[in-house]
Amino acid sequence: MNKRISFAALGASMLLSAGPVLAHASLEQTEAAAGSTYKAVIRIGHGCDGKPTKTLRVQIPEGFYNAKPMPKAGWQLKVVTGDYARPFDNHGTAMTKGAREIIWTGGELPDEFYDEFVLRGSVGPDLAPGSTIYFPTIQECQNAKEAWIDVTGAEDVAYPAPALKITEKKAGGHGHHAAAAPAHAGHAEAGHAEAAGDAVIGDLTITQGYSRATPPGAPVGGGFLTVANGGAEADRLVAATSPAAKKVEIHEMAMEGDVMKMRQLPEGVEIPAGTSVELKPGGLHLMLMGLEHPLVEGDSLPLTLTFEKAGKVDLSLKVGPINAKGDAHAH
Repeated sequence: MNKRISFAALGASMLLSAGPVLAHASLEQTEAAAGSTYKAVIRIGHGCDGKPTKTLRVQIPEGFYNAKPMPKAGWQLKVVTGDYARPFDNHGTAMTKGAREIIWTGGELPDEFYDEFVLRGSVGPDLAPGSTIYFPTIQECQNAKEAWIDVTGAEDVAYPAPALKITEKKAGGHGHHAAAAPAHAGHAEAGHAEAAGDAVIGDLTITQGYSRATPPGAPVGGGFLTVANGGAEADRLVAATSPAAKKVEIHEMAMEGDVMKMRQLPEGVEIPAGTSVELKPGGLHLMLMGLEHPLVEGDSLPLTLTFEKAGKVDLSLKVGPINAKGDAHAH
């Protein structure tokens, strides 16, 4: 019988019986500026006493709001909502409630494998620089659990919660504001890049972007990335442009009989709600036509994507080797 166990109750029992562990649940980026958008990448390096992880629960801390998870292939998502301790201003609208716990379930992460679970949200502008917020995380396995929920900040504890240190608000930053503060007039609706190949616009998160180096004189190149839709409505990638090419088209490789053919998708690519769509070699991809110059490994390729509902977002793709197959090659 499934019973929901609170973080606090489970924490008491786990901390009393905590033994040595070989790895922790941790955040990839451990610092974020007050008032900024932050992508929390929670790294899971092992299971529970050798058993595979089947459910991951992440508690959203106070001061972190508008949290949205990234869909993960093979896993189902559940978002538990609740009231914030104080409201936040989200483009002129007071946010009084939102995600308080995010649950990935139905998948299986073997003990010997490593994986990442991703969500993004906003860091409250009133959080004090130098302070720390925590994302208590519980791995549920068959008849076993690992609870990373110690928020004391003490060294050498057995089960520390993933911790995020707050830094000074960036000059000129335009994060969301606490509701008590005046709304930021003229706040841009366009998306903003978070890192090379990563960007956020509305409910869409673009990650794992890369391109491939091209030989001298090659007329075309490719662009590859993943778009995750954390919203309740579908959107559509309808166009792309780049100063490195005369035009960029959305293409698909597909079998026609026994022949693999490439065709343009003039109506673009749908990004269903709650799912992610991968543009990759041999499938959906961006075709850069009429290159202005060869794409050189190590360079960055500027790109603008246009979505039917979310609008335009600028990002850059890292150029990997000529046979790059994913984000690891690109970086």
